[in-house]
Amino acid sequence: MAEPVTPRAPQAGGGRWRRLALGVVVLLVATAAGLALWGRGRLRASLPQLDGEVAVEGLSAPVRITRDSLGVPTVYAEDRLDLTRGLGFLHAQERFFQMDLMRRQAAGELAELFGKAALPADRAHRLHRFRARAERLAETADPVTKRLLQAYAEGVRAGLWALEAPPFEYLVLGAEPAPWRPADTLLAVYAMYFQLHDEDGSRESAWGLIHDLLGPEWLDFLAPWGTSWDAPIDGTPLSDPPLPASLPVAAPLPLPPVPALPAPAAPGPRPGGPEPGESAVTGSNNWAVAGAHTAHGGAMLANDMHLGLGVPNIWYRASLVYPDPGDPAGERRITGVTLPGGPLVIVGSNGRVAWGFTNTYGDWIDLVVLESPDGEAGGAYLTPDGPRLPERHREVLRVRGAEDEVLEVEETPWGPIVDRDHQGRRRAVRWIAHDAAAVNLELVGLEGAGDVDEAMAVANRVGAPPQNFVVADAGGRIGWTVMGPMPRRFGHDGRLPLAWADGGRGWDGYLAPAEYPRLADPPGGRIWTANSRVVGGEMLARLGHGGYVLGARARQIRDRLLELESATEGDLLAVQLDDRALFLERWRGLLLEVLSPEATAGHDGRAELRRLVEDWGGRAAVDSAGYRLVRAFRLELLDRVLGELTAPCRQADERFRLAELHQVESALWRLANEQPAELLPSEPSWEERLLAAVDGVLDYFAERGGRLADRTWGERNTARIRHPLSRFLPGSGRLLDMPAEPLPGDSHMPRVQAPAEGASQRLVVAPGREEEGLFHMPAGQSGHPLSPHYRAGHRAWAAGEPAPFLPGTVAHTLVLRPDA
Repeated sequence: MAEPVTPRAPQAGGGRWRRLALGVVVLLVATAAGLALWGRGRLRASLPQLDGEVAVEGLSAPVRITRDSLGVPTVYAEDRLDLTRGLGFLHAQERFFQMDLMRRQAAGELAELFGKAALPADRAHRLHRFRARAERLAETADPVTKRLLQAYAEGVRAGLWALEAPPFEYLVLGAEPAPWRPADTLLAVYAMYFQLHDEDGSRESAWGLIHDLLGPEWLDFLAPWGTSWDAPIDGTPLSDPPLPASLPVAAPLPLPPVPALPAPAAPGPRPGGPEPGESAVTGSNNWAVAGAHTAHGGAMLANDMHLGLGVPNIWYRASLVYPDPGDPAGERRITGVTLPGGPLVIVGSNGRVAWGFTNTYGDWIDLVVLESPDGEAGGAYLTPDGPRLPERHREVLRVRGAEDEVLEVEETPWGPIVDRDHQGRRRAVRWIAHDAAAVNLELVGLEGAGDVDEAMAVANRVGAPPQNFVVADAGGRIGWTVMGPMPRRFGHDGRLPLAWADGGRGWDGYLAPAEYPRLADPPGGRIWTANSRVVGGEMLARLGHGGYVLGARARQIRDRLLELESATEGDLLAVQLDDRALFLERWRGLLLEVLSPEATAGHDGRAELRRLVEDWGGRAAVDSAGYRLVRAFRLELLDRVLGELTAPCRQADERFRLAELHQVESALWRLANEQPAELLPSEPSWEERLLAAVDGVLDYFAERGGRLADRTWGERNTARIRHPLSRFLPGSGRLLDMPAEPLPGDSHMPRVQAPAEGASQRLVVAPGREEEGLFHMPAGQSGHPLSPHYRAGHRAWAAGEPAPFLPGTVAHTLVLRPDA
């Protein structure tokens, strides 16, 4: 039997220490709670003001701002400058951090806010010295532009000042927002150049590698101007390029092994990660249907611009109203999307015309090879006027929490020196963004455009990244042209990096508006663009080839539009949401041929793959494993066949990527079907190679665990629409990010969708019938997570549910009054 335990007497002072420890815990908890309450209070203090009155310096008359239940504002002002101040006020209150990031990204000034982690991006962007260019343009702008820039900056300043606390992101970062200056609005436009263009010429560099190492025939085969997939609006066909008659110059049989790539991440489930060989989703859709082919007799415009998706969304919806004595209604009313950072409606309708954009993928950038007069790799270079030394600019990169860094930028008359090629030669980049024609506010002219002709004339004068500009007017007419500066090349077509030292090639200024390609009132009554080749002949030569995407998306849009003889707004929304996998149908057929009874006998994985592919559903649907498997098979084969073929390019320059070959589909399909034995080593055979691609897909998914049937497209295509700060703040995703939900759609179909890329907006509108128009936008109007408008409207975008284009019933009214 155990002896009883005698309680130990407490040591002297023990209770005092326990009480002290308890007091410390209570104090810490109270402090933490106090800090949390203070933080939440500061967070609420940075919410935008929705109702009441605010005195604003610089106004000539009151500005009334109403908001509907989604937070969409209508701004009423007595003139355009006061309206500009009102819009600047709104942007500052709802989206200032977004505006700040845009100007910092363009100027290469992110490290000043985020520290060393942002230095690589700052170094790449500061090469272009856009801060200096923006300030010079702001100083030399015409009087109308200067007044708009100044009024917008005044509105932004007033909006920030009216907040009780700075935007919440600055509370998290422990920083203060820097004032907005007129030049910053121009930096917001430069930020779009980075989003839409290949600023370092990587695509042209890849094409140059193919040309030099594999031969010109192989460049035409792998990167053609177009293919039989194209659906140009002028009907000019281009056939698929022929299989080259000779082997690649630098690839004698057997082809060299593909060099080792960086080690992949440890295997494990990656439901949102990229599949093998996949490139980023890019592009946009727009189209117009003439009044003769619509149910109500009015011309209709549809536009969905595809960009990277984040929180807040890149666009801010607004309706702007101000007096216009020349209008029958006595006012101008422009509704659409604005870009926070600028005072203009980017895409929308003014009641008489409606307009929309897609990226042209014309050729707006050239790599210029610098020739040295003495054969040395550095120093002087040759120009038509003789040898020159680079002009050097000392750029200071300010780094939060660390020493500043000095970047020396070397510039030539053609542009900054950006890299060296596979032969060690320096290269400068000639980019339209570097010229004064690149940025202006001429887009404001669309607010008063009365018909297709007037709108296209405005578009041809705009300084912005060149876009396919599609317009519809209230008279039932439609048209297409290019918006943005177009260089006049001589001596070359712009596809390859070349030396310009002898003066025989280069740019001779820019095309005049009268020289721009245009198409109005086509016989078929429809116009469509989707980042592929739009026209041929002389118009195509003026546009150049900057990496047109495959025409599968444009063809699917065209064919559907031609079926609609009495189109409604709902019909055009349905085209935007079309996720039929027409592009992959032939790849599904080939995959089923490869998965023959002989190939699947005794192989459970192949048999299961065949069953899922047979029942794929024909759409990029969230519950389809078959769609994902067909897609992965094509990408695996692309990596195996073209990765091997272009191995010399990657050996010569590790930056080479197959993703730069947007038109490679025709080459891959031809090789997979014609199966030319002379282009392969003796082993394996084409049959073995196709089966190896199948097994590569099976291995890829086996490494990630689970059943093959569970590897649905929705698992892969789950939304990752995040706030810039959520990845750095553990546990903040539920507050800051949009829902992580499976989404239908993919690249080569009208409904373009990836986890963090896709339709940044959808609109369908007939000018003069805006009340029947439709609109979608991911995320919400406000950039503040405690705002009721932070997620409002996102659900309709994700589900594809019809939602109105115009703002709804007034829920809030704010009046900006002149500061006495």
